[in-house]
Amino acid sequence: MTLPTTDHLPYGGDYNPEQWGPQVWDEDYRLFDAAGITTVTLGVFAWAHTQPAADTYDFTRLDAIVERASAEGRLICLATGTGAQPPWLATEFPEVTRVDFEGRRHLYGQRHNSCPSSPAYRRFSTELARRVAARYAGNPAVVAWHVNNEYGGAGGACYCDLCAEGFRSWLRERYGSLDALNHAWCTTFWSHTFTAWEQIVPPSALSEHWRGPEHTAFQGITLDYLRFMTDAMLANFVDEKAAIRESSPDVPVTTNFMGMFKHLDYHRWAPHLDFSSWDNYPPDARSQARMAFTHDLMRGLKDGQPFWLMEQTPSVTASRDVNPLKAPGVMASWSWQAVAHGADAVLYFQMRASRGASEKYHGAVIGHSGRSDTRVFREAAALGADLGRVGTLTLGARTRARVAILFDWDSWWALEMSDGPSRRVRYQQVVLAYHRALWDANVDIDAVAVTADLSGYDVVVAPALHMVKGDLAERLAAVAQRGGTVVTTFLSGRVDEDDNAFLTDVPGPLAPLVGVRVDEWDAQEADVVNPVVLDDGQGDAIEVGSTLLFELVLPQGAEVVGRYSRDFYAGTAAVTRNPVGEGEAWYVGAGLDTDGVAWVMRRVLDRHELVGPLADVPDVEVATRYQDDGSRVTFVINHRDDAVDVASPVDGDELLGGTALRTGETVSLAPQQVLVVATPAAAAPRSHAVPLPDAAAWSDSATRSDLAPLSPEPALTDGDLR
Repeated sequence: MTLPTTDHLPYGGDYNPEQWGPQVWDEDYRLFDAAGITTVTLGVFAWAHTQPAADTYDFTRLDAIVERASAEGRLICLATGTGAQPPWLATEFPEVTRVDFEGRRHLYGQRHNSCPSSPAYRRFSTELARRVAARYAGNPAVVAWHVNNEYGGAGGACYCDLCAEGFRSWLRERYGSLDALNHAWCTTFWSHTFTAWEQIVPPSALSEHWRGPEHTAFQGITLDYLRFMTDAMLANFVDEKAAIRESSPDVPVTTNFMGMFKHLDYHRWAPHLDFSSWDNYPPDARSQARMAFTHDLMRGLKDGQPFWLMEQTPSVTASRDVNPLKAPGVMASWSWQAVAHGADAVLYFQMRASRGASEKYHGAVIGHSGRSDTRVFREAAALGADLGRVGTLTLGARTRARVAILFDWDSWWALEMSDGPSRRVRYQQVVLAYHRALWDANVDIDAVAVTADLSGYDVVVAPALHMVKGDLAERLAAVAQRGGTVVTTFLSGRVDEDDNAFLTDVPGPLAPLVGVRVDEWDAQEADVVNPVVLDDGQGDAIEVGSTLLFELVLPQGAEVVGRYSRDFYAGTAAVTRNPVGEGEAWYVGAGLDTDGVAWVMRRVLDRHELVGPLADVPDVEVATRYQDDGSRVTFVINHRDDAVDVASPVDGDELLGGTALRTGETVSLAPQQVLVVATPAAAAPRSHAVPLPDAAAWSDSATRSDLAPLSPEPALTDGDLR
């Protein structure tokens, strides 16, 4: 089972017509035609309507919604409806509401408020999925099943007695004996040795934690509870998917992830999804590199298989303290970026603005007034036309990356709840710093799990690889032995899979690979800067800053290429390079600034001739997808607020402008402009475009040139969630 079968790239999004009467539906579908909307996600929050009581099901409303979408020729991504539980469920079965980190049993409310271990919740959610699938499985318009919605979102984990019991069962299966558990958790510390399973309780504000979820006396206990909660919510998904499969064995099943969402390890989920999908709500308006990484991460969940962009806002979010507007052109350029990195669908939340409650001001393709002459609608229609021009050329196409960056939820969790050396070091920031240097160099990148096959990569970057599990150290060494380059950093190789320190020199199992030893480290506040002089002997030494963490690196065969300039360790090693077999391994022991990280990564990329064609043009992105026949589509995206002239990186047909380009030819890019360049294989057809939407249907006769010029977008608050 892989991606949904479609004859075009699905374009559309979350549609909730149950909020209005059928009189609005006619206008909606007229506007969908005008904007080239081909796909609707239906029924995400329909539970209360389809099951108004424990023993009552009523599909009248959903029948009408599905029938209308089918009659209008739309593809349907049909949800099981379990994205939010109905009031009767919590009233009749109070144990379905979760207990929070502070030990409080919640009442009914919000949407993610369910205990994943509740037998009642699992029974009723599974049965609803079973009935929805049985009712609509024969509808050819249904091309994908959408289970639940944004698992673990606003509600978070549960700490109730049912979850405590589930945790103990999970631990029995994982460890087999209390002796093994006590060893893994290092319970001889603070007299914590457990002599009965019943003595184990969830780590919360009432037990092992103080000052919040990241401050725990026993990291091993908390780490295992995070793993358990990931698996508990995954079990809910597996329940619903199995129920769907009873009547729909062939239609792919997914659930919408949230990118770099800290609380669930998506690598544990990936084998159970037929295809990945995710919701893109970046924390600020200058997140182009961050979004690129997260697209790569979502693609990497399924070994490079394309994914669906399940949600994005066409204009504004509604959950932050301040919700800035996407400037003209940004929605389109961000959508194309998703396609460039592997998206085989471009979908929004939401198609029509909700009339009430918490998301009534959340952006929508169609606003409350239902107008077609708004800027947002015109941009959506223009993008629909452009997607039609590209047609099926990108469907199923893959990224052929020679560079991999490792991302590991266990390392993320372990590093950020460690009582030392520094709580100022944040795993995401370290990973994104190294990714940014690669992205700036126009390199195609795979973001993969630590368990991934690394044999096909020339460069493997493992920032803040705090936890080293299984045979990872040996597989990284093999990359270098055969001629590749491995890069790792401070705080790597510190702990095993139980979060216990390796009883050897830092960086533990990575030490032979990088050829260094670290006995001491110095952590300081962010305003303390220790300059590092970087010099690889090629005559281009520079001085850069480093902050937060400074490891005192003792070379054990490695060459020193960076030295500290200040403090008692001035002149000692901060960055090293170690020859290994036909390749090499870099160790960056300091929190280098942007220029420092870029210096290191450019030298690594230069060694393998991987620096991209527009690497010296800031914020202009180049990414390529390949079909099996050798044809490819290259995307050039100007993320800047100003125009820029660039040299075309490839030969081919530029599909959006209808021109032919030659490598090296000067091309002028307007702010947020995107080039989509198709380069066929020798025997491949030049174009597979599907018919364009009828431009005459635009009531405002808008064209791409009608759109207002771009202006800078202010920053949003932190978080991937809307």
